[in-house]
Amino acid sequence: MQKADLKNKNTDTLVEKMFRVGAHYGYSKTRRHPSVSKYIYATKNKTDIIDLEKTSLALENASEFVKKLAVAGKVILFVGTKPEAREVIKNVAESLDMPYVTERWIGGTISNFGEIKKRITELENYQKDSKEGGLDKYTKKERVVMAKKMEKLARYYTGLLGLKKAPDALLVIDARAEHIATTEAKDRDIPVISLVNSDSNIKGIEYPIVGNDSSIPSIRFFTTHLTDAFKASQNSIPVKEA
Repeated sequence: MQKADLKNKNTDTLVEKMFRVGAHYGYSKTRRHPSVSKYIYATKNKTDIIDLEKTSLALENASEFVKKLAVAGKVILFVGTKPEAREVIKNVAESLDMPYVTERWIGGTISNFGEIKKRITELENYQKDSKEGGLDKYTKKERVVMAKKMEKLARYYTGLLGLKKAPDALLVIDARAEHIATTEAKDRDIPVISLVNSDSNIKGIEYPIVGNDSSIPSIRFFTTHLTDAFKASQNSIPVKEA
């Protein structure tokens, strides 16, 4: 089999997989953002159908970038706060031991990371003291007050535990929904990889992947593909001898 034929076969396989998870379903034509027009294959029953051939190329481009991040030991912050994305994002981020945001994006997470780091450290210290008995010095009333405060911090910052500096890249589900996160990243020259549907403005997103961003199977497919690329690249790094 010639290289060109092999490449086409691999592309077809990827397209078929995307088709099976419904990645080709866009929104109604009236919701289409002009920046994604070139990614639209057709419109049926007033609904845009995404060109998965072009999406597959975008996915592979993003995968190559992710591989470079892995080799360089960079940190990717996974962001997905819409209900369909939360569990998937949490699972894939944890599989890579990477930070994630699945609740509301806290303004300043990137643009004012110094303040965010204080909250993260506060939560880390509380959890450490809780395990090691360091809370025994407080009265019962004080512990109740602290527990309520930490419960709120845990909701928004648990996924960021261990994050010591601003991330090197963002992987976002639905850049339109996460516009505050993507704007903060852009202002700090942090590249963004994003699964976006036909209603999103992809200008300013370094690695846009146009596909269904509202279906759990579709979200899982794209995030898994990217995390697998990261893991494969990590595993290919030679182990240094002592």
